[in-house]
Amino acid sequence: MKIDFNKEDNGLVPVIVQNNNTLQVLMLGYMNDIAFLKTQKERRVTFFSRSKNRLWTKGEESGNFLNVNDIQIDCDNDTILIKVTPLGPTCHKGSTSCFSEETAKGFVYELEETINQRIDENDENSYTNQLFRRGINKVAQKVGEEAVELVIEAKDDDENLFKNEAADLMYHYLILLKAKGFKLIDVENILKDRAK
Repeated sequence: MKIDFNKEDNGLVPVIVQNNNTLQVLMLGYMNDIAFLKTQKERRVTFFSRSKNRLWTKGEESGNFLNVNDIQIDCDNDTILIKVTPLGPTCHKGSTSCFSEETAKGFVYELEETINQRIDENDENSYTNQLFRRGINKVAQKVGEEAVELVIEAKDDDENLFKNEAADLMYHYLILLKAKGFKLIDVENILKDRAK
């Protein structure tokens, strides 16, 4: 890996930090050659802080280190991409990303959070909460009904009905996960393990 630290007058190159699992961009920092060597050796991200004018290991005060999974260099050899496993929030303001995006997982994960919120806040006007409060048997029964409806639509040619039944099944499946005390990430991790 040959990085051109001399391209800029200050000897610093930009470093994009990305979550290894979600691919969410967590932050941008800068490294000089010493920070890069320290990062490679210790497998924890160390930047050259322009404000502190010194090497700075992310998490040295908070404990929210960025453990290195992979390091890549761009085609011009003047930008670094580091994929990490973060140990806690990345942003000093307490958020997952310095770009104020709490998740890069997409809409289904946002929907899961909405479902959890309606249940956790015991929203009496929420269908989701009402179904959840009826107990695990009713939630499981509803998932079964939606699965059967999806199978029936799969045998027909109405794409719109099929997609709507698939959405219904997904929605109720997320309620079932909540009722069982699990999250979508738990299932995703099982699938990732199987893919190995």
